[in-house]
Amino acid sequence: MSTATWHHLSEWFQNDDPIPFQTAHGRTFWDHVGHEPRRFTEAMACDSRLVTSVLVKDCKGVFDGLNSLVDVGGGTGTLAKAIADAFPKLECTVLDLPHVVADLQGSGNLKFVGGDMFEAIPTADAVLLKWILHDWSDEESVKLLKRCKEAIPSKGGKVIIIDINVENNKKGNDEKSIETQLFWDMLMMAMVMGRERTEKEWAKIFVDAGFSNYKITPVLGLRSLIEVYP
Repeated sequence: MSTATWHHLSEWFQNDDPIPFQTAHGRTFWDHVGHEPRRFTEAMACDSRLVTSVLVKDCKGVFDGLNSLVDVGGGTGTLAKAIADAFPKLECTVLDLPHVVADLQGSGNLKFVGGDMFEAIPTADAVLLKWILHDWSDEESVKLLKRCKEAIPSKGGKVIIIDINVENNKKGNDEKSIETQLFWDMLMMAMVMGRERTEKEWAKIFVDAGFSNYKITPVLGLRSLIEVYP
């Protein structure tokens, strides 16, 4: 699916399609996913399994003081379930599109809610966005972050982001890692009109969405753990 997109770049430069993926497949990536939702959710679940061990073992402090958390775009709940199991007193909610969560049953401190993240997010102490914002333009990301800000308390609340922080200007970085980060940037541009961001670019959308502060911790290989505060 992604490989075919690159074969149509020259054609895309000569037409009015918003993204190369649409030139290659005749529809947007999200329309494509809507027709084959299982493939996408399974891929995201595999990624969540890679993230889980680091997040719940090495980053426990990120959950300190939280009583509730919403995993936005959490799919079938692989990551949220691991968090719920690791922190039994933390009420975890997975928010995803209705057709994604329709047949999923929660248990204990885990539940599933169908909805549109751009319209409303269930209230919680924290909102988790794993590999979500890189799918969207700055304008759409600011809109989503504003919804996140509405969902969390003004004191003690936060948004937890797992995404790439491109560090191409930082001395000592591994060149191959930077190249891979920049490749992801090109992939997001070609597939979904999204992008990867540098710290300066992250800071801008946080400010534009009304947040006051943030902290970036590079603990997940190419990706970082970013905590954003109202």
